[in-house]
Amino acid sequence: MELLRGAGAGRDVVSEIGEWEYRMSGRFAGRVVIVTGGGKGIGAGCAAVFCQEGARVAILDRDATAGTATASQLTAAGPGTAESFPCDVAEPTAFRKIIDDVAAKWGRIDCLINNAGIHPPATTIDDTSLDMVDAVMRVNYLSTFAGAKFAVPYLRKTKGTIVNISSMTAVLGQDRSSAYASSKAAQVGLTKSLAIELGPQGIRVNAILPSNIDTPLMHEWAATLDDPQSALARVAALQVFGRMGTPEEIGRIALFLATEDSSFITGQAIEAEGGASLDY
Repeated sequence: MELLRGAGAGRDVVSEIGEWEYRMSGRFAGRVVIVTGGGKGIGAGCAAVFCQEGARVAILDRDATAGTATASQLTAAGPGTAESFPCDVAEPTAFRKIIDDVAAKWGRIDCLINNAGIHPPATTIDDTSLDMVDAVMRVNYLSTFAGAKFAVPYLRKTKGTIVNISSMTAVLGQDRSSAYASSKAAQVGLTKSLAIELGPQGIRVNAILPSNIDTPLMHEWAATLDDPQSALARVAALQVFGRMGTPEEIGRIALFLATEDSSFITGQAIEAEGGASLDY
């Protein structure tokens, strides 16, 4: 296209404008995503990917310092913006208020990423208290259910999406992690049930099941073992690539599930496991 070419200009002005608009917009421009546990780890990776695609990102994290730091960094990088909303998603009343606040601030919600989670130290069932099970279920599962429940009225208006960050432990189990694996399996069951219920209303619901991702949570888990560095090396070797995944790699899958690129996909548990479950 040669329109608006300036005398002696080295580039097509219209083309430059188009490229600028694309860079300043992105695939989620004008849309709003909520990321729970978005201050670090997989949540921060998701927030970064969506912000790079022009989204308004609400980072919910009980660690206000981490949430604020991540939001500031992402907003500075652009082209999207991020804002921190300190919140403990295990407290449903507070969680609901934040979701309502996000919708009021930006006028819409297009995607909810239920990522917040905890992983207790490796513990046998004999030593796992019922209080621990209750705490794990409240953070990992109840918050996922509550987030969906509170966000659905807004997602109906935008024909939005829910992405639940589960775990490969939901289908493979994990030694001395019965409470954690059970909570992650519950997320998958919820994902499939909600996909059936909400699909006729235009809302798609999917889950991502990461294997081993290089996050602070992974290092915290390894620190509970006798030889953390050897444990991390063994974990990295489980993938056919010889490495753990990155939070941004999971973020890119979440972006796919939140956009029209995946318009015929719902109720799926996407195994993002780097080949770790192959060659049994």
